[in-house]
Amino acid sequence: MLTGNRGCVVDDHERVVRHHSGTLWISCLTAFRGWRWPLARARRWTPLFFLDEAVALAAGHRPCASCRRTDYLAYRDAVTHAVQAPSPLRAFELNERLNQERLRSGRGMLRAGDRILWSAPVANLPDGTMVVNSEGQCELVHGDFLRRFTFTAWTTRTPRPSHGVAAVLTPPTSVMALANGYRPILHPSAFG
Repeated sequence: MLTGNRGCVVDDHERVVRHHSGTLWISCLTAFRGWRWPLARARRWTPLFFLDEAVALAAGHRPCASCRRTDYLAYRDAVTHAVQAPSPLRAFELNERLNQERLRSGRGMLRAGDRILWSAPVANLPDGTMVVNSEGQCELVHGDFLRRFTFTAWTTRTPRPSHGVAAVLTPPTSVMALANGYRPILHPSAFG
């Protein structure tokens, strides 16, 4: 449902050679003003694709301030409220927060082991948060249920535990946004 930007991840021969380039990780609409963008172009940003915004947020992306202006402002305002900042946070401040929360230092293409997981009571997590279960699979917190992630849909629905601690994949800044009124775009399978 969304595309994302982590900078240019391809070399001059359009081969994927890096996990990301830079700290601006945004999620964008797949169609905006008729703009067309190549999938792999050297020295240009390389589009990534997300099932929906819960996945993009869990990956450490925030809404784009251009193509998703209304969503960006809602996200920014929710985080600003959560941290009780005296004025709206600026994009670079959101980027810095997310950059510190998503990955430990490391290199290479495969960075899953560098993801920063954190713990929180599962009953207190807002809808739209993604957690990692004991089997290492990602699940969406949605109402009274957890939904299993696949690349094409949210699948198996299990009751959300009423107590216990979850390994949270969504960075704390985005969880604060979700807890303070930000509503992510969810794939229709989350409601089925």
